[in-house]
Amino acid sequence: MTSSEQRVIDALDALGLPFERIRIDPAHADTAVFCAQYGYPPETSGNTIIVASKKEPKRFVACVVLATTQLDVNKRVRKLMGVSKASFASAEEMQALTGMEVGGVTPFSLPADMPLYVDTRVMALETVILGGGGRSLKIEISPEVFHKLGAEVVTDLAMRRHMGETEA
Repeated sequence: MTSSEQRVIDALDALGLPFERIRIDPAHADTAVFCAQYGYPPETSGNTIIVASKKEPKRFVACVVLATTQLDVNKRVRKLMGVSKASFASAEEMQALTGMEVGGVTPFSLPADMPLYVDTRVMALETVILGGGGRSLKIEISPEVFHKLGAEVVTDLAMRRHMGETEA
């Protein structure tokens, strides 16, 4: 287990909600590949995406959306951040901020001052599968966890994907 995965497990233990650890081959960590390889429906898989403001001083937020949707960075997230331009954080920025690898980013053990936004569609699920902090772990947990994390639940944080679009 990587140190970032251990930090995630420790953070989850501290929250006191039941969760399931799903050990996976790191080569299958990207959401679409994970779902296909392990038989989990994309409708119950969430992606945690770090968004950055374009201008200095840079500001960062974390957003959780379903794998079947696409984060609305240009309108919804930009407005929530109160900035004129925003984009996905680079892999290097994300790693420096969270200590997590692409394919394992999760809302658990984020920096305490990083705002967390969750699409309402995620909250409608019984359980959601999220990254585990590294590429060899996924976490299945009740969306109730987002209330414990102090997340802001946002209507239309994401948009439905068009047929044929997938996210890594």
